[in-house]
Amino acid sequence: MEENYAVCDDVLGDVRISDEVVANIAVIAAGEIDGVSYVIGDTKPNELKNIVGMKNYSKDIRVEVCDRIVSVDMAIAVKYGFSLPKVGKAVQERVRTSIENMTGLEVSDINVRIASVDLK
Repeated sequence: MEENYAVCDDVLGDVRISDEVVANIAVIAAGEIDGVSYVIGDTKPNELKNIVGMKNYSKDIRVEVCDRIVSVDMAIAVKYGFSLPKVGKAVQERVRTSIENMTGLEVSDINVRIASVDLK
C-alpha cells in the first residue's frame, strides 16, 4: 500500500506528515470532547491515551491532503443525553484546531457522522 504524505517545505529540506498521523490526531482530538463516547473504529476507546500511535486509524477515518489542505471524514458515537449537533460541532472545532496547530496544514472541512448513541 502506498502511503500519502503532506510535504512541508523548509530551508533545510522536506518534512513529510503521513495521512495516518493526521488521522490519529483527529481521533485523539475527537475523544477529548465531552459527550463523545468513542470514535467509530476505536475498539478500545477507554485505553486510547495509553496506546497513542499504536493503532492505524486511517482505515476508519478518511483523510485527504492536497496542496497542504486537509479534508477529514469520521464517524463517532455520542453518549446518551448529549446534544448531537453540539457534540458534532465541538468535534469539528477541536479536530480542526488540533490538526492545524500540530501540522501547520490548513483544514478545509471536517465531516462528522454520528453513527451511534451510546446508552451506557
